[in-house]
Amino acid sequence: MKDISICIVDDNKQLRSALEEIIRMSEGFDCVATISSPEEAIEQIPELKPDVVLMDINLGTTENGIDCVRILKPLVPTTNFMMCTVYEEDEKIFEALRAGASGYILKKTAPTKLLEAIRELFQGGAPMSSQIARKVVAAFQDKAATTSDKKLDQLTNREREILEQLSKGLMYKEIAAELFLSPETVRKHVYHIYEKLHVNNRVEAVNKFFGR
Repeated sequence: MKDISICIVDDNKQLRSALEEIIRMSEGFDCVATISSPEEAIEQIPELKPDVVLMDINLGTTENGIDCVRILKPLVPTTNFMMCTVYEEDEKIFEALRAGASGYILKKTAPTKLLEAIRELFQGGAPMSSQIARKVVAAFQDKAATTSDKKLDQLTNREREILEQLSKGLMYKEIAAELFLSPETVRKHVYHIYEKLHVNNRVEAVNKFFGR
């Protein structure tokens, strides 16, 4: 099995050297280059085509690590980019993932964990430190809740009333009696509720109603 070829991009010389030493001393990994600027990265990485690039987010110049990934990913689609950073800022995480990074790890990560993350990335995974993974999950949950809220906003007051009655487990006839409607009218409203919420049955509709 061939060694995983790795390129390090970081403007901090000490960090570059430390990462290089960790990789060179570990079996199954090969550090093919250490690079200090985005300009060099954009020039060298398409020629080197490494398996993995450890990319610092803040390179301290006009183009940061995220800009680098955005430019490089289309040029080397098979290369996996892992952002190495001291930051856990939500916006930077998502910007990096949108740019084409597949992993995101903190610089304080222990060497053994870093090597595990590189191997996981190379094997098709998306390694992230637990703190960052939690942020990503929380953001997706927020987005899902917002999307669900928007769908509920499309319902008329009458449809909301009927959905509320459905959530109590009432049958169409019972809802009709409760709201002084005919069962057929209730059935039509339920059809429209399912359509607007993109669901197929009462359970799914009620789950949307309660934001689950």
